[in-house]
Amino acid sequence: MNVLLLTPPFTQLNTPYPATAYLQGYLKTLGLNCRQADLGIEVVRDIFSSGGLSSLFEELESLDLALSENAYRICMMRDEYLRTIDPVIAFLQHKDPTLANAIVDRAFLPEAKRFAQVQDLDWAFGSLGIQDHARHLATLYLEDLGDLITETLDPHFGFSRYAERLGRTATHFDPLIAELKAPETCITRSLRARVDAHMERFPTDLVCLSVPFPGNLFGAFKVAQHIRKQYPAVRIAMGGGYPNTELRRLSDPRVFDYVDFICLDDGEAPLRFLIEHLQGLRPLHLLKRTYALENGQVKFHNAAPEKDIPQRDVGTPDYADFDLSSYLSVIEVTNPMHRLWSDGRWNKLTLAHGCYWGKCAFCDISLDYIQRYEPITADILCDRIEAIIAQTGQRGFHFVDEAAPPALMRDLAIALIRRRITITWWTNIRFEKRFSRDLCRLLRASGCIAISGGLEVASDRLLEKMKKGVTVEQVAGVAHAFTEAGIMVHAYLMYGFPTQTAQETIDALERVRQMFAAGVLHSGFWHRFAMTAHSPVGLAPAAFGVMETGPVFGGFADNDRYHDDPSGADHDLFSEGLRVSLHNYMNGAGLELPLKTWFGFKVPKTTVAPDLISQSLALEAEDVSSGNKVLVWLGQEPVCEDLDAGTVSLELHVQRLHAAMELPASTGHWLSSLLALAMPTATDVLPGLREAEAGMPQELGKAWGDFWGSALGLELRKMGLLLV
Repeated sequence: MNVLLLTPPFTQLNTPYPATAYLQGYLKTLGLNCRQADLGIEVVRDIFSSGGLSSLFEELESLDLALSENAYRICMMRDEYLRTIDPVIAFLQHKDPTLANAIVDRAFLPEAKRFAQVQDLDWAFGSLGIQDHARHLATLYLEDLGDLITETLDPHFGFSRYAERLGRTATHFDPLIAELKAPETCITRSLRARVDAHMERFPTDLVCLSVPFPGNLFGAFKVAQHIRKQYPAVRIAMGGGYPNTELRRLSDPRVFDYVDFICLDDGEAPLRFLIEHLQGLRPLHLLKRTYALENGQVKFHNAAPEKDIPQRDVGTPDYADFDLSSYLSVIEVTNPMHRLWSDGRWNKLTLAHGCYWGKCAFCDISLDYIQRYEPITADILCDRIEAIIAQTGQRGFHFVDEAAPPALMRDLAIALIRRRITITWWTNIRFEKRFSRDLCRLLRASGCIAISGGLEVASDRLLEKMKKGVTVEQVAGVAHAFTEAGIMVHAYLMYGFPTQTAQETIDALERVRQMFAAGVLHSGFWHRFAMTAHSPVGLAPAAFGVMETGPVFGGFADNDRYHDDPSGADHDLFSEGLRVSLHNYMNGAGLELPLKTWFGFKVPKTTVAPDLISQSLALEAEDVSSGNKVLVWLGQEPVCEDLDAGTVSLELHVQRLHAAMELPASTGHWLSSLLALAMPTATDVLPGLREAEAGMPQELGKAWGDFWGSALGLELRKMGLLLV
C-alpha cells in the first residue's frame, strides 16, 4: 500500500510542520511505502515567483477591480516586482546573501504600505546586522504582495494560515461547504496543480491530511475535494491537532463526502490499524479512535484491543522528502527571541509525550495529547537527533513539548555534551523552581539558546485559581536564571481569565513591565483567554465564576465556548493597550512611562510596588540541597603538577576562561580528581555530593556546603563547576 502524507496550506514559511515527518518515520519502521509533502511552501513558491506573479498581475488586469491606493501602487510597480521576486526568494532561502547590501540601501525593493512601519532599525540590527536587516525588509516586501492577494484575488490568504475564520468556532459545516463550492482562486489552482503532481509521481492508495490548525482546515478540504473528484479510488484520511480538539463530537455525515476517515489523537496506532483495515486484515469496528460513515451515519470506531505505540517505538521523524532549501527565513518581528518562530530552519522533535504537570485550568488537560505523559530516555533522543542531522544537514532543533520536563532536559544536556553532539535548540517550559542557575548554565552549554513559558495572568490570585503551580516572583527568579546563563526568555501572557478585574489587568501589566526593565524577559505575547470544551474551565465553568452562553453545536466542530464573566472586567477594552505596551517593552522603549499612557480610557493606578521584581531578584535564595543532583565540570581535564613544600599547581581551562592556582597538595589532588570525574565526556556516571564529600580534605570544611560557599568554591562555580 502506498501512503501519501500531506500538510495543507499554510503553516510556516521557515520549516516543515513535523506531524507528517513523525508519521512517516513510524510507517517506515513497518516497512510501508510512503511519501510526504508540505503543500504550503510549495504553493508559496509557485505564487511568489516571476512566473506566478506574472500570472497574478495578468489576472488582476482582466478583472477590472476597484483597487485601494495601496493595491494600485503595487500594480503600477508590477515590473519592479517581477524583476525582484526571484532574487528576493533566493535571498530568503540563504542562496544569495550578497543581495543584503542592495536591499538595505532601500534602492532595490519596491515599497508599499508595509514599509510605512519602518523607521530607524539600527537599534534592532546594529552595524553588523545587515543580513537580518535585509531579511526584515524582504519580509515586508512579501507581506505587501500578500496584502494585494488578500484584497483582490483571495481574501483567505495568509502566509501562515488559510481561511482561518472558517475553522474557528466552526460548529456547523455549512460555511465550509459554501466556500468549497466557490470559484477557484490563484491559491486553490496552485494547490490543485501541486496535488496532481504528487499523485502522478507517486501512485497512491491512501492520502493522509494532517490538519494542525484552523488555518489548515479549508486547505485540507480543498485537497480532499479535488482528490475525490479526480482520483475516486484513493481513500482519504484526516487527522492532526484540529480534529483532536475540535471534532470529538462529529455527527454531520456531509463531512464524509470529502474524506473517508477522521482519526483522533496520536496518529501512529490509528493509522496502522486503518491501513490494516484497507488491506483486508482488520474489520472496521476494530479501528482505533477513527470516525467513518456507515449506512449514512457517522460512527466512531475505537474497539481495537491494542494500546498506543510507546514513544520509544515510534521511530525517528523522517524529513527526507522535504526540499529544505525551498523554505524561507523571514523576520516578521525584529525582537531576537520572538523571531525564532519564523526565522531559521528548525528540526522539530518531542522530548516527552504529554505534559508532566497537567493541571492548568485553561488547558485541554482531559485530552490524550496532554493527559498521557510519557517521556523517553536521553540516549534515545540523542540517537534521533543524530539521525535527523544526518537526514537534513541541519543542527537547529525546536523541541515542541507542551512543557519540557526539567529532569529530562538535564539528562539530555549531559548526554549531548557526553556524546559531543553540537546543536542549537529551544523549547517550552514551566517556570519550575528546579531550573536553578546551574541547570540553566548546563542547558546553555548543551546548545540551548531560548525558552518560552507561561507567566499567563501575572497575578498570584489568578495563577492559583488556574492551578498554574507558580507565583509571579518564582517566574521572575527562574527567568533570571535563564537570562544570566545567556538564554533568551519568551513569556506567554494571558488576559481575560475568569473573574480577572481591571485592577488585576493593570497590575499584571506593571509586573510584566518590571520584568522587562529588569532584563529577565526578552519577549512576550498577550493571548486573550479562550474557554475550550476540554479544559477544566470549559468542563465546569460555574466553578470558575463564569456562565457558558454558546455556541449551539451543529454537528461539526466543538471546542470554543462563549461565556459571560459577570465579576470580571470588560476585557476587550484592554486588548490594544496591552499589545502596544508590550511591543514597546520588547523594543526597550516606554519602560519609564506610566501605564495609563497605553490606554485611551481611564484605568486604575497600579497597586504593585515599583521595586517588586528587583527586590524579589535580590532576595533569591539558592537551593543547595543535594537530592539526586550530580556535579558537572564544563571545562577541560585539569592539569595538576606537584610543587615544593606540599603544594600543587592546578591549571583550568573553560572556553575563554583560564585559571592557574597554587593549592595545598591534598586539596589540589582531590579537586583535580573530582573535576575529571565530573566531566561528562570522560565518564558515564557523574559524581554526586556523597561521593564528592567522601574524599574532601579537612581543610575545606566538614560538609560540602563549606566548600561550595568558600572563595575557592565560588571561583570554580564561576568557571563551570555545576551542581544539577
